[in-house]
Amino acid sequence: MRYDTVIVGGSFAGLSAALYLARARRSVLVLDTGSPRNRFASASHGFFAQDGADPKAMLAAMRAQVAAYPTVHFVDEKAADAARDKDGFMVTLANGETVIGATLLLAFGVSDMLPELPGLAERWGQSVVNCPYCHGYEFSGKQLGVLNVSPMSVHQATLIPEWGPTTYFLNGGMIDPDASANLARRGVTIEPAPVDHLIGEGTDLSGVRLRGGHTQPLNALFVGAPWRLNSDMAERLGCAIEVGPFGSPTVTVDEMKATDVAGVFAAGDITRMGHTITFACADGVMAALAIHRALAFGTDT
Repeated sequence: MRYDTVIVGGSFAGLSAALYLARARRSVLVLDTGSPRNRFASASHGFFAQDGADPKAMLAAMRAQVAAYPTVHFVDEKAADAARDKDGFMVTLANGETVIGATLLLAFGVSDMLPELPGLAERWGQSVVNCPYCHGYEFSGKQLGVLNVSPMSVHQATLIPEWGPTTYFLNGGMIDPDASANLARRGVTIEPAPVDHLIGEGTDLSGVRLRGGHTQPLNALFVGAPWRLNSDMAERLGCAIEVGPFGSPTVTVDEMKATDVAGVFAAGDITRMGHTITFACADGVMAALAIHRALAFGTDT
């Protein structure tokens, strides 16, 4: 079957786009693997009317509402490849099947590249977190830490004292004098020793064990981990990819979420440095408006 739009990714950006396209009476296919980036978190914050809600429950409600529109179809399968076709774009699924869309929206998301530190992965999204705006308030006034994992980390360490007393764990890395002085002005303690492992009951964090045996009490650890794109589909299609200041890739789009490949749009975390549900939903809506105009008027945007 040929669809007006095939959306690769059924999380917040993809579902927001699907809703608006459905309301424009366009046929939509959403391909989804059911593995959203924030599946490790039990609560999401900062999104109006859903502050503190389980992100998995939020997505389930969104999907149910979108599925109520008769022109929207879902396939729970990974998109393995895509190529231009005489009718638009042919998308090959992991199971070997193919589908065709007149336009294509890439919203397949990103994955965080976590450091291999014992005790970290099982606490990711709980007491080891990325975004202070999403999770910082819940740890207000407690002992906070920032792990040095990328060039972004020292910037993050200057911000986290807004939520509580902060230690910057160099983890055996280096820091230049200007950055060190800036952290000192912010009241941040710098710990140079490598981190051996994280400790605490269950997903809670009570401290980090430093190499040499010393334990630093800690309630939350912020890790601004670099990320990777969940698919190389944008690159295969010839879309421009940028590497941001912190070394992570983004798909290049214009203000209407169009890539530089005609008929291909992109939305959500794969297109920006700042990642929140609000941004993802807004990106999806913008992409949907651009796609509808392309379909209605035969233009790219």
